[in-house]
Amino acid sequence: MRKMTKLDWIPFVAARHNGRRKRGAAGGSPAPILAVLGIGVGVLALTVIIAVMNGFQLGFIESIIELSSFHVRAEIAAVMEAEAAEDAAPVLIETERQNALMAAVAERIRSVPGIVSAVPFRELHAILRGRRAGQESALIRGLAPDALEQDAGMAEKLTMERGSFDLTDRKSIVLGAELAGRLYVRVGDTVELTSLSGLFDAREEPVFTVTGIFRSGFYEYDLGWGFVNIDTAAVLDETSLMLGVKLKNRWHDTQAVRRINSISVVENNADRVSITSWRDYNKAFFSALRSEKLLMFLLVGLIFIVVGLNIFQAQRRSVLERREEIGLLRALGADEWAVRLVFVWDGFIIGVIGAGAGTVLGLFLATHISGFFTALEHIVNGFIALLNLIYGVFGRSHVEEFAIFSPAIFYIKEIPARVIPHEAVLIFLFGFLSALLASWFASRRAARTKPAEVLRDE
Repeated sequence: MRKMTKLDWIPFVAARHNGRRKRGAAGGSPAPILAVLGIGVGVLALTVIIAVMNGFQLGFIESIIELSSFHVRAEIAAVMEAEAAEDAAPVLIETERQNALMAAVAERIRSVPGIVSAVPFRELHAILRGRRAGQESALIRGLAPDALEQDAGMAEKLTMERGSFDLTDRKSIVLGAELAGRLYVRVGDTVELTSLSGLFDAREEPVFTVTGIFRSGFYEYDLGWGFVNIDTAAVLDETSLMLGVKLKNRWHDTQAVRRINSISVVENNADRVSITSWRDYNKAFFSALRSEKLLMFLLVGLIFIVVGLNIFQAQRRSVLERREEIGLLRALGADEWAVRLVFVWDGFIIGVIGAGAGTVLGLFLATHISGFFTALEHIVNGFIALLNLIYGVFGRSHVEEFAIFSPAIFYIKEIPARVIPHEAVLIFLFGFLSALLASWFASRRAARTKPAEVLRDE
């Protein structure tokens, strides 16, 4: 016959111990149920909050990375060269030489493992004037006509609201939806563009035809961005020429920068070619988002501290009320660890049930958050419709429909939510460990119980 071990009798004794319902004893108190509810609500709230925060933050980060900074940038600086005359001012290097160097760099970079695309572009700041009085400043990016075909990530983030992303003509321009609204222009209208550098061929009119209007989901880009042909951008502002590089995995940017820097073309032109990753752009913004998430974790995590303290106090009370039973277990040969595990088992069950239920409900709500708020809006608007019907009988003014995220206030069409698996596991562990640790510390008193003292008192 197999010898009985702790693993055989501790779960049985713990189940009998925690399942008893003695009149006036701690077993009949609602503390365990409240503890399960507290942990479940805490895990649910933290799961949903972090998922929604991830939706907003990752949406912003991906818009910045896919549209603005790219994963890696290679910049070909415009070099100042002195003319023969001593009193002559330096002039910018010819665009043709700059383009030739970029073509050589781009060809070698595309052959690097892990590179998805490499798109040349130029950037300049300009003033745009529309059909009516007024003007707006904007960042104008020069791209090749087939840029979206080369860069699938950019094409995914740019949603054409009207027209198309057509930069075939040197005098065509694609504007953000908010910028087009400020300029009062539509597809087919013209805008005047003045580069802040002051460069433009005097024989050409600085008039561009709007061929498309886009939305990126990022308000600053929709309000302050426009796209023109890359050759036109070179005429408007003959400065640095850049190459936007996309990787299969943006977290491998450090290795990509190291590989690109080792390319012979880049090494031979180290004074003119600089390679940087997306981490170097908007560093303060990304740090602020990271700090915001950390603080949210800590603030909502206070729920687990409160619930853990409640479990601790409930378990300590249970230890005092079951002092005789603990003494009997010790007298029968149970050691200190075995007695403690009987009480820790209670915290284990509370943690598993509470954190498990909270995680399941939290994941369900996070993945259906837009539908939840839509249903809530329908319910509230149903009451408003009934109220308007009553008001109509008495001839009073009606109440407007309710919208949680009104487009007039918020720049979103629906609430984004993203569940990151390792964060969901971490939240579950927070809830589970808060119950387990509270029970463990509360059981110390049970382990110190002396059988002789208990039996003597009895």
